Amino acid sequence: MLEISNLNVYYGESHILRNVDLHVPTGKMVCLIGRNGVGKTTLMKSIIGLLKPRTGQISLDGVIINDKSPDIRARMGIGYVPQGREIIPRLTVEENLLLGLEARGKIPNSTNIPQEIFELFPVLETMLSRMGGDLSGGQQQQLAIARALMGNPRLLVLDEPTEGIQPSIILDIEAAVRRVVEMTGVSVLLVEQHLHFVRQADSYYAMQKGGIVASGATSELSQDVIQRFLAV
Repeated sequence: MLEISNLNVYYGESHILRNVDLHVPTGKMVCLIGRNGVGKTTLMKSIIGLLKPRTGQISLDGVIINDKSPDIRARMGIGYVPQGREIIPRLTVEENLLLGLEARGKIPNSTNIPQEIFELFPVLETMLSRMGGDLSGGQQQQLAIARALMGNPRLLVLDEPTEGIQPSIILDIEAAVRRVVEMTGVSVLLVEQHLHFVRQADSYYAMQKGGIVASGATSELSQDVIQRFLAV
């Protein structure tokens, strides 16, 4: 699915990502962990095309996408939910969802919201006419993920989806993302600090100073790794 090899990304002359290797298999959830400022969001932005690598390679299903623009990558099947959600507050829930269709170049139409979206996020079906800005943080996060799924992605990239979310809603979001993988076969690359959510992934990569310094199955996540890369 997603293959990143020897990736180096700079901001000006500042070397941010250093020789990053990462693999997201088809139909699996992979979690990227690490403290703030180690390069996780930079890697996400490189994957979706907002930043261009200086060296290295990003491939999606065997196709090198280094020179593809963000809109082309979206049409190729990369969905992105940024840190902070970025739903549009002055649009309704329905209108926010329909915006997700544009990722695949579709003309928005109210009949185009598949029932699977509401099976994954039942609360949204009862709030279609409510303004996005009137939703709670947890509801906005569910809306942001659902909007990305409207583009029918093959790879869903989530940047810290539980940030600022109350604990009870975190569990709902965890369960929904896991269901997305199981029901649709979508691959997920998740940046997360919440340990319980991290353990829902199939495997993890840990970042430090712009490089990958540890990886493995989340079932084998050691206390040492947790303390080094997740503890506050």
